[in-house]
Amino acid sequence: MIKSVVFCSLITSAYAFVSETFYNCGGHIGWNLNRPSLSLSAVSKLSTLPDGISVYEKSDAKYLDIQADFRSRAQLALEKATADGQKLCEFEFPPLLGGDKSKTQFDDFDNVQELDKNKDWAVLFAASLLGTKGSKRFEDGKLWLVFPDLKECELAKAEWAGQRFRATTFTTIEAVTNFLSSEAYDAPWGSSLVSGLSKLMGGDDGDAGLLGDQSSLDKLENGRNAPSELALIVQPGNGGPVEDWVNTEKIFDASPSTQMVIVNGALDKLRGGYYPAVFFPKLAKSVDRFFTRFESIFYLKPISDKGVYGWLYRVYPEPWQVVLQTAVEKKGRLEVVNEVVYSSDERPDYNFAVAKLLTSSTANQ
Repeated sequence: MIKSVVFCSLITSAYAFVSETFYNCGGHIGWNLNRPSLSLSAVSKLSTLPDGISVYEKSDAKYLDIQADFRSRAQLALEKATADGQKLCEFEFPPLLGGDKSKTQFDDFDNVQELDKNKDWAVLFAASLLGTKGSKRFEDGKLWLVFPDLKECELAKAEWAGQRFRATTFTTIEAVTNFLSSEAYDAPWGSSLVSGLSKLMGGDDGDAGLLGDQSSLDKLENGRNAPSELALIVQPGNGGPVEDWVNTEKIFDASPSTQMVIVNGALDKLRGGYYPAVFFPKLAKSVDRFFTRFESIFYLKPISDKGVYGWLYRVYPEPWQVVLQTAVEKKGRLEVVNEVVYSSDERPDYNFAVAKLLTSSTANQ
């Protein structure tokens, strides 16, 4: 029996390693100057790529606040999606682009760096929503920042201490699931052991804080800040426990009137079958029931193959774009040209988007 468990564990780990390797091979970066291949009338309705994201001119990104540009575009997309009644929304973008420590898909980075950037992005995005025309609905803390774990919530609370940031409710997936759902919180493997140890070490003083400071959680209270108008779920599951995704569904099911936006939650992995149902049956059912319903309202993902680079891009309610990026020399200076090589109301899959890039790149040679 033990051998069988070990064997399954090894197979699962090997599958995850191979899947992760191939999953991460697709992403690279770009910049801004449009040369449309579609009709002018069609292209005029499409948002151009953000500045400074080119793989050919990485140095530009270090002098630009690219993430602020992303937040601005995401905010406009969210306003339109909200007006259209979209309850389940997704933001997907490269969180490490921009600033003096800008990193692309080619650079080395770890999950902690990614989680840190997503945390900061979400806090700033929430603060920007509070200053908008429709922000009255977020009064009394009805805009929730839902972090994947207590430590991230603690860090966010400590690093963003200004009054405008505290106007939102800081909480976690576990706290919200326990507060809202009649179903039990799905705890990651080993978390109960660490939690018990933390309480034991704390003695009469309470929890020792091995998993984070409990006092960093804002109190959830029906009739005051609950139910929320908008819940921003920050990087659930991606680089963390798969139970985050399962609990996210429980949160929405318990409060379906609340609009939910997942920030860089790697929903492509779920929709693309990255986690096989034979090893993750509960998650597979959740994907079929729940995660296939999400609308990608701000989506910017690098795609590449055989030395050809581009992006899969969408800003709601616009169509999807496949954008080819090429570098041309003009008067001794390198310029990056963005060419929209495909556009559709239906989201193209990754292989199709890459094929469009390769075909268009060959035609331009």
